[in-house]
Amino acid sequence: MEALFGKTLGQIGEIVAELGFPGYTAKQITEWLYKKPINSIDEMTNLSLKARTSLSGNYVLGLTPHSSVSISLDGTKKYLFPVRNDRFIESAYIPEKDRATLCVSSQVGCRMGCRFCMTARQGFQSNLSAGEIVNQIRSLPERDSLTNLVYMGMGEPLDNYQNVIQSLEILTSDWGFAMSPRRITVSTIGIIGNMLNFLNDSECHLAVSLHSPFDDERRMLMPVQNNHPIEEVLKVIREFDMNRQRRVSFEYIMFKDLNDTQRHVNQLARILNGIRCRINLIRFHPIPDAPYRTSDDKTIRDFIAALNKKGIRTTLRASRGQDIEAACGLLSTKELLKRGN
Repeated sequence: MEALFGKTLGQIGEIVAELGFPGYTAKQITEWLYKKPINSIDEMTNLSLKARTSLSGNYVLGLTPHSSVSISLDGTKKYLFPVRNDRFIESAYIPEKDRATLCVSSQVGCRMGCRFCMTARQGFQSNLSAGEIVNQIRSLPERDSLTNLVYMGMGEPLDNYQNVIQSLEILTSDWGFAMSPRRITVSTIGIIGNMLNFLNDSECHLAVSLHSPFDDERRMLMPVQNNHPIEEVLKVIREFDMNRQRRVSFEYIMFKDLNDTQRHVNQLARILNGIRCRINLIRFHPIPDAPYRTSDDKTIRDFIAALNKKGIRTTLRASRGQDIEAACGLLSTKELLKRGN
């Protein structure tokens, strides 16, 4: 049966009308779905018994608990959630001194083929529904401590646009989780049409995976450069009227002797000129049989200093959870291999 969890207020309203319930029942149902810790439709106690019976006969609640968790020495937790067709997705909970971030997945596998990504090796399996995306937050044991969400887990969020934007509506609406969009960041490798749709449809922050400012290098790392060149991605961002509260950032994995030179600093400064942004540098987390290595600490420090000197705010993202299959896709791939899928 179809799941209620993951539906918007408007969609619940259509169900209510179809089943012949009073109109106000839709708001009651979303209150139960997104604001109260229920585990069954029967717990929606301000609905009549007839309404609950009718709902249960046509729908399931649609929540799925995690199947396993790996806990790092630094406090990071990686949760594995089962999804359709005996597959798995990952969510990473990252507690820090003044915040707690959850990194959520948007697809099972990925079709983008980035050379440095373990998820890409799974290939594309399926899109997650809005409910499967939001379930990662709702079914998280630490959900009450969450301050921030990042769509940076398995998959390319803007390749699953409708379900991602629906999940954001649920997360940010008053009738849903009522999170501030300023606490949510959606990461993309730069699917231009849907990136523009996202900028128009949502107030959440945007992060773009850059990884090299040079066309040939970025194409080698990320085949998407063939269809969505970074120059066109930056043109869309430059021409979009970004308000002062909204942030755009660029993710930049540091690869030793590949993208970590002064030449790259100079080119980054050139192509990002006029864009109010910041760069988040990321150490490369090795994956099996990959030819890449992460840049050494001195190179990274010098890279940061050089970019900041050129007026581009640049920070290094702390490496977390390296003892628990830190690279995205490793844990789910390991589980698939264990089960012979």
